[in-house]
Amino acid sequence: MAGKSGGNRGWHSETTAVHAGEYIDPATRASSPNLVMSVTFAPEAVTGFSARDEQGYEGFVYGRVGSPTVAQLQDKLVALEAAEAALCFGSGVAAAHALICGRLGRGDHLIVPDANYVGIAELARDTLPRFGIDVSYVDLSRPEEVAAAIRPETRMLWLETPANPTMKLCDIAALARLAHERGVRDVAVDSTYATPMATQPLSLGADFVVHSLTKYIGGHGDAMGGVVLGRKADLDALNLEATVHFGGVLSPFNAWLILRGAATLPIRMRAHQEAAMQVARFLEEHPAVSRVFYPGLASHPQHALAQRQMRNFSGMLTFQTREAGPTVAARMVKQLEVIHYAVSLGHHRSLIYWIGTDDIENSTFRHDPEQLRRYRDYTGDGVFRLSVGIENGEDLIADLGRVL
Repeated sequence: MAGKSGGNRGWHSETTAVHAGEYIDPATRASSPNLVMSVTFAPEAVTGFSARDEQGYEGFVYGRVGSPTVAQLQDKLVALEAAEAALCFGSGVAAAHALICGRLGRGDHLIVPDANYVGIAELARDTLPRFGIDVSYVDLSRPEEVAAAIRPETRMLWLETPANPTMKLCDIAALARLAHERGVRDVAVDSTYATPMATQPLSLGADFVVHSLTKYIGGHGDAMGGVVLGRKADLDALNLEATVHFGGVLSPFNAWLILRGAATLPIRMRAHQEAAMQVARFLEEHPAVSRVFYPGLASHPQHALAQRQMRNFSGMLTFQTREAGPTVAARMVKQLEVIHYAVSLGHHRSLIYWIGTDDIENSTFRHDPEQLRRYRDYTGDGVFRLSVGIENGEDLIADLGRVL
């Protein structure tokens, strides 16, 4: 079989993850994807010098506009998300910045969660207002708050579900319908925690889906990347500015690593969920733990929504301890053997980190009094964010049991 493999042939997710975007090289007969590191390419026809003049040319000209290995990864992600098109970037934040700043301008209004991934939360609070983009922060689990925040100039609703670090969910279909009925042009979903194995936001009415490829899709903690997926016409319009002008493109080497990691995404996500469920149940019953947030537990406030919207509950959970969090964290740094006390998430190894409420309030969220009251009601003085890897659940439980 030579030529591009599309992945839209009715394959199951496991087959799609392995074969979509990949093909046997017609020249070398190589079975695995090639790593093409070239920055420049010799075109088969005369093209313009500016990327603006390359429109319509199907080949590659310069690595910032497009490259073969990155294109293969984009094809695989399109198949996994059931999207029309994808654009990859150097990190998840680069992808989010490209989408937000490529679609919005001075005088536009953006709605984001009142608590979400810090990179996007700080971009919204510290950077976007300097460029004339107004931002409102709402609790997405309260549709009435979203409805009240929409204005005539609202151009984008940014969703994140499950949210980092609260593990709150939002109803993608209901919020997308609400936003579009009220004239909001774009609904974008950061689906990094969920992955395409749990949720396909485009099928629920979203216009764009964003992933940090550094996390579950890459899966091994050795390559940074990000992606925006959506309609081809929208991404074609975004491509020139978001890649050529902003310049946050993905390295072909990182694309090759992420391409390799994505092939095992379905089986890894099953393993993540299995181990996370074991650990979440252990923590929920442990006398040193006061509260656990995991969508797969019946105790999660939005468990019914999780059952309806997620086919996989992922490996992410947060929990609170009765003992002061920083004290427990200090023990974790010295005594954990299997779990790494480190930032990031979605890797094959388990990672844990203490997120103090005062710290994240001062650095990032800066809630108004009512939002702060609700955030503290949910997270207390802070939470431990645990990214459960694919290790054996009993080994993870034993590791946690020593430090709790």
